[in-house]
Amino acid sequence: MAGSARIVRYLLIASFVVALFFFVSRSSYDGVPLRPDILSGGAQGAANKPTAQQPPAGPAANTNTNTNTNANSNTKPPAFSNKDAAEHPMALTPGEPEWEDLVSIAPGPRMNATFVTLARNSDVWEIARSIRQVEDRFNRRYNYDWVFLNDKPFDATFKKVTSSLVSGKTHYGEIPHEHWSFPDHIDQEKAQKVREDMKQKKIIYGDSVSYRHMCRFESGFFFRQPLMMNYDYYWRVEPSVELFCDIHYDPFRLMKEQKKKYSFVLSLYEYVETIPTLWDSTKKFIKNFPEHIVQDNAMGFLSDDGGETYNHCHFWSNFEVGDLNWLRSKAYTDFFESLDQDGGFFYERWGDAPVHSIAAGLLLRKDEIHFFNDIGYYHVPFTHCPTGEKVRTQLRCHCDPKNNFDWKGYSCTSRFFEVTGMDKPEGWENQQD
Repeated sequence: MAGSARIVRYLLIASFVVALFFFVSRSSYDGVPLRPDILSGGAQGAANKPTAQQPPAGPAANTNTNTNTNANSNTKPPAFSNKDAAEHPMALTPGEPEWEDLVSIAPGPRMNATFVTLARNSDVWEIARSIRQVEDRFNRRYNYDWVFLNDKPFDATFKKVTSSLVSGKTHYGEIPHEHWSFPDHIDQEKAQKVREDMKQKKIIYGDSVSYRHMCRFESGFFFRQPLMMNYDYYWRVEPSVELFCDIHYDPFRLMKEQKKKYSFVLSLYEYVETIPTLWDSTKKFIKNFPEHIVQDNAMGFLSDDGGETYNHCHFWSNFEVGDLNWLRSKAYTDFFESLDQDGGFFYERWGDAPVHSIAAGLLLRKDEIHFFNDIGYYHVPFTHCPTGEKVRTQLRCHCDPKNNFDWKGYSCTSRFFEVTGMDKPEGWENQQD
C-alpha cells in the first residue's frame, strides 16, 4: 500500500512538472531589440527603419525588458509606404472612403508608433479601463503596440491582464535607478525642507518624492528607454482615462503627414506655487542656447510680454501624441539637462506638463503643434468634449458638452487658437463661462 502511494505521488509530481514546463515555454517574454541605427549611432535611413509591428533582429534591450506577442493579433498591419498612403487616404470627414467602417482592420500604412504608459502594478485595473477605451474607440482596427514602464518589475497579473486587452504587442520595461532617483547635485536637506513647506501649504503633491521622480522621468527620460528607442511616435495614456468619441483615422499618421511634432486636447494654467523659478531657468536656457529657439514659435502662448514673464499656460501632458525624435533631439535634451541642473524638479515641484509645453512653444514652430478637437477625452477633473453638435454626433460622442473645459476661463486653449491664427470651432461662444 505504501509503495503504491509513493508511485502515485511521483506520477502526480511528474505531471505537474511537465505541465509547468509547458506553461512557461508557451508564456515566455522575450527582450525587444534596439533599432540598428540607434545602436550604431548612424543616421536613420527610411529604407532600413523597422516598424513597431516587426522589430529588427539584434541584441535584447536589457535583461529586465519583457515583451508579449498578443495571440489575438492575427493580422500584421502593413508598414508605411507613400504608395499605400495614396491608395488609402485618411477618412477625416464623413462621406470619405472608409469613414463608415469601424469594424474591419483599417487598410493603409502604419506609423512606427506605440502607446506608452507609466504605471505601477497596483494600477492594473485602472489602466485596464484605459486600454479598453483606446482599443474600442481606435486601436482594435490598427493594432499598435503598447509599452508599459515601471520603476519596479511588473508582476504576472499586470502582464496577463494588459496583454489580454491589447490588440498589438505589449512590452514591459523596468526603469533604471538613475532615471528614478535624486541626481548627485541635489541637496537632500534642502529638498526635504521644500517638501515640508509645501505640505504645510497644502500644495497638491507638494510633499511627494515619487511624484517628483515621475515628473523628472516624463520630462527627460521616458523617450530614451530602450523599448521606446524602437519607435518614432508615441501616444501617452494614463490610468482611468476615458475616450468619448470614435476615432475614424490614425492620429499617428496625421502627425506624420501634416508634419506635426506635438499635440494636445486640454490646456490650462499651472499652479504658480509649484514653478516659481521655472521661467528664470527657461530664460537662462534661451540666453545660453539661442540656436535652439526657432522662428515663428509659440512664445505668445507662453508669455504675454514677449518672454519677460511666464503666463503659466501649458498643455496637459497626461494626453499627448508626439514625435519621439524631436524629444531625442539636441535642442530638447539641452533644454531638459539645463533645467535638471537647476534642480527645480526637487527644490520646487516642476511638472512635466509645463516642461513639455515650454519646450514645444520655443523649440517648435507653432504650426508643428496640433490640437485634436475630435478626440473626446477625460482625465479627472477635466473634460475635452469636441466643440460642435454636428461633430459630436458624427463621432458618436457620449460626453456632455456642458463639461467641455476648452473655452472656460481657466483654459488656455482659446489663447492657442489666437496665437496660431486658427478659427475656433463653431459653437465655442456658447461654452464660455
